[in-house]
Amino acid sequence: MKSSTMEFSIKNDNPLKLQSDCLIIGVYEDKKLSETAQSIDTASAGYLSLILKRGDFDGKSDTSLMLHNVPNTASERVLLVGLGKESDFSEKQYCKAARASIKALANSGASKAITFLAEVPVKQLSAKQKAALLVEASLDASYKFSANKKKKEESKKGLSVLNINVAADDVKEAKLGLADGLALASGVSFAKDLGNLPPNVCTPSYLAEQAQSLGKKHDFKVKVLERDELEKLGMGSFLAVSQGSEEPPKFIIMQHLKGKKDQKPVVLVGKGITFDTGGISLKSGSEMDEMKYDMCGAASVLGTFKTIAEMDLPLNVIGVIPTCENMPDGRATRPGDVLTSMSGLTIEVLNTDAEGRLILCDALTYVERFEPSAVIDIATLTGACVIALGHHASGLFSNNDDLAKELLHAGETSLDRAWHMPMWDDYQPLLDSNFADMANIGGRAAGSITAACFLSRFAKKYDWAHLDVAGTAWKSGKEKGGTGRPVPLLTAFLVNRANSSKK
Repeated sequence: MKSSTMEFSIKNDNPLKLQSDCLIIGVYEDKKLSETAQSIDTASAGYLSLILKRGDFDGKSDTSLMLHNVPNTASERVLLVGLGKESDFSEKQYCKAARASIKALANSGASKAITFLAEVPVKQLSAKQKAALLVEASLDASYKFSANKKKKEESKKGLSVLNINVAADDVKEAKLGLADGLALASGVSFAKDLGNLPPNVCTPSYLAEQAQSLGKKHDFKVKVLERDELEKLGMGSFLAVSQGSEEPPKFIIMQHLKGKKDQKPVVLVGKGITFDTGGISLKSGSEMDEMKYDMCGAASVLGTFKTIAEMDLPLNVIGVIPTCENMPDGRATRPGDVLTSMSGLTIEVLNTDAEGRLILCDALTYVERFEPSAVIDIATLTGACVIALGHHASGLFSNNDDLAKELLHAGETSLDRAWHMPMWDDYQPLLDSNFADMANIGGRAAGSITAACFLSRFAKKYDWAHLDVAGTAWKSGKEKGGTGRPVPLLTAFLVNRANSSKK
């Protein structure tokens, strides 16, 4: 099976007889060899043990050592990959090993490799899960974005083929895992690409075009509502955010209806601010370029739809994306303005930089018509969430504890974790306004919580969860770029829903 960057297959072969550019094998931190490594060590008269004894490699996680012409092996190279401590070896260490192996081979002369990492036991993981994770981690490690560069990064080095070796009894399950891993990696890569595009390319119209292309390719319905239709619906809150921009707002609706006809859909709502200046409440210039990532909620919904479409997931899922720019034009919304949302509730704008909630609230009202089984909104909503949780976990808020538990579990199994945050009624009065039903901000304290409380007022008619991904959707600094999160979490959640609907 082929991705856009690498070809994969599942094998069951003898490592000593395999002719390849490179064999990838694991070594634990206590210098203990994995099962395949032991067989190569025996055949080579203790060659690997000698290397370890000399101290050239210690097996620590995220390390590797390339060996050439290992005695009595048909492969040109053998790559030793550190697995860390055997007692601590988990999904996370497994993925680290997979990434380390791809990065080690990126600048080597090897274009075809066979990895034996999927044979290494990982607590509670099946052969299917191991194959899926290995593919996801490998493609994540090899991801590059050079769409805007005149001189493309054309390196003849790097892997083009990766064969995954598993036990004979695991071949069938591993092939299923390979297909799932490719589908998820495809969605994650799509979400990364959308986030990484510059805001003069990735406009609301561009997102709408991408949704339509995706629907056409995978045969699901896509509808795009324009400004006049949004006015008729009474989306005064969403339209107020868009009115300072020359770019027209778009309201995208995607329908993946592969479940039973009477099955209530899961609805995903993605914040699609394709660039956020802060509006009249202008942001500081430092790192403002990263506000092109304020549409990563929308990107994650599009990425998830690409994944579940490739999986042909038997579930009814609807994706809704309100998308626009937030610009400081003469027509832009001012602090002090009062908006009327689609629900009829009025909102006093105290800060135009708290605009994500203003477009999401109308979307949350709109989705009532689908009579959903659950609604999950995904948004790069608050800097406060980054302060609270950093860049490791997404903030999770919900009006239903069972739904929250489902999402937390999906986050753990997909290594795309979230943390359940409080949303008690005690916080609601912080949104009180003298001039409208509510204000759009609640002050400096508990900023991510009051943002969630604001959204909760528009999500009372169904089970709802909010994922604040401001700290997890992209990376800053030298490694600046989209992460594709939380596509893995959302996919795991939807797959679990599809599996439970079969029972």
